[in-house]
Amino acid sequence: MKFFRTFLAALLAVVVGSFVMGFLWILVFIGIAGSMESTTVVQPESVLVINIDEQISDSPEINPLNSFDFQNMTAVRHMSLYSALRAIDAAADDSRIKGICIRLNGQGSADITTLEELRDNIEQFKASGKFVVAYNETYSQFGYYLSSVADRVYLQPEGTLMWNGITFNIAFYKGLLDKLDIEAEVFRPTACKYKSAVEPYILTRMSDANRQQMSELAESIWGTVTGAVSRSRSIPVEKLNALADNLSALDPEKALEAGLVDGLIYEDQLNDVYAEYGVEPGHNGEYNTVTLGEYAAQAGADLSNVSADRIAIVYAEGQILDGNGEYDAIYGNTMAARIRSVRLDDKVKAVVLRVNSPGGSALASDVIWRELELLRAEKPVVVSMGGYAASGGYYISAPADVIVADNMTLTGSIGVYGMYMNIGKALKNKLGITVDGVKTNTSADFGNTTRPITATERAAIMRSVDNVYETFTGLVAKGRNLPLEKVLELAGGRVWSGSEAVELGLADANGGLKAAISVAADKAALGDNYRIVEVTEMPMGLMSLFTSLNAQVRERAVRSEMGILYDHYKSIREALRLDGVLAYCPYYIRFE
Repeated sequence: MKFFRTFLAALLAVVVGSFVMGFLWILVFIGIAGSMESTTVVQPESVLVINIDEQISDSPEINPLNSFDFQNMTAVRHMSLYSALRAIDAAADDSRIKGICIRLNGQGSADITTLEELRDNIEQFKASGKFVVAYNETYSQFGYYLSSVADRVYLQPEGTLMWNGITFNIAFYKGLLDKLDIEAEVFRPTACKYKSAVEPYILTRMSDANRQQMSELAESIWGTVTGAVSRSRSIPVEKLNALADNLSALDPEKALEAGLVDGLIYEDQLNDVYAEYGVEPGHNGEYNTVTLGEYAAQAGADLSNVSADRIAIVYAEGQILDGNGEYDAIYGNTMAARIRSVRLDDKVKAVVLRVNSPGGSALASDVIWRELELLRAEKPVVVSMGGYAASGGYYISAPADVIVADNMTLTGSIGVYGMYMNIGKALKNKLGITVDGVKTNTSADFGNTTRPITATERAAIMRSVDNVYETFTGLVAKGRNLPLEKVLELAGGRVWSGSEAVELGLADANGGLKAAISVAADKAALGDNYRIVEVTEMPMGLMSLFTSLNAQVRERAVRSEMGILYDHYKSIREALRLDGVLAYCPYYIRFE
């Protein structure tokens, strides 16, 4: 009897405790929602301010816990690229919005292709006849690239404007591995001389092949930037390069003299600029403004054409990993199921796959490729390439009917590799740990990282790597309708810009997400009568949310502790996270 009393008491405690914890978490969620949401009323005679205060990412933020920094107890704004583009489109037709001010003083971030798409959309906004001005105390180079689309660009009289060209720097870790007695062995096809993801672990400097491809890639991206600025500011590209070489723009007066800016003013003098454009101040004499994030939030979901046929946007963002998972990567089986769901949805008439991925597992890439092939057999599939769609990211793009890439997308990297880390000496020499055991067969302990790899194992891995490379190039040839010989010329692991990819036949057109949606609508013969749906997976249960919260807090703590070393830590961690034969490209460019 005593046992049952104890058991029932414990059971009651668990039930009551679970109820209390659930109630507390409901309060937490209400608090998060309350901290994140505020009613924004757009006043007449308002200026839309684009300040990059949000983290602008390709895909919508689906985890509510990621929108709150539990370390600092502050809200973290997130906005999807599609929401930002839709808000700018809405502002062009909104009589309350008189113009746009690009004021890059926020603490958010975006990759360079996001800036490219925002810039193109602001250019289209100008066709409405409304004004666009830009003002900042300090312009970063890519910040100025975005701002240069404005009718007028202003700089603070003592401010700075960075204009110095593009550089790609790579950290090499071989010296560190040598000090730790860790031996890295790489397996890549002979043809994949440009597959440079492995170089930081086996070399101390760039290979000649990698130096060549990175130099040409930098020139291509810089050409896109200077070309856009030249057209907007009517400054010859040659002069822009001279200004970069001499760092002339650092001096506000010289930036003004060169035509990079239209005036040197203080922020309060923006009111005079607004007045020149005919904007009326509010009742208190202040000008009404609304940020892009606030304006996008008040716009809410697009409820027009609710019953119309749909174009689904499916997001493939992050590393490609095997199996199932959520949030932080593209998991092969999870993504395949997502694609299958839109294939089976009769209301979905076309699919835009937004790819923003450096690749990863070749096996997971193939799992996704197969589902895309099945999808394309039934519905038009258009790939929109974001910041990068390289290696495995290109693998999953290849089946599409049409590939639309931003000019500054990093793509291609058609190649594979395998990497083996022998940590046996490190364990013995640094920690005094040795490993011993028995086995039934010669290669029973294949994959054991505490001993050197054998000749038999090396040959088996190379066969696998070569087979995957043959499959990869063959699928690209089939998907792009190119001769295999042509694909082999473009492959070898070489990275191309989006503008180069179009010239080479690896993509069909340069443009952003909106352009891809238009192509999909045309392919499905939908005209203007369609609705956009964004396909996302919601978190499954409290345990899933807690796991994500734990990862988020841990990640921010590590970033805070490591400081400038965090990026190197992250690069090594990403490399070690991947297993098997890999189709991966490590390069990425962000604006922060």
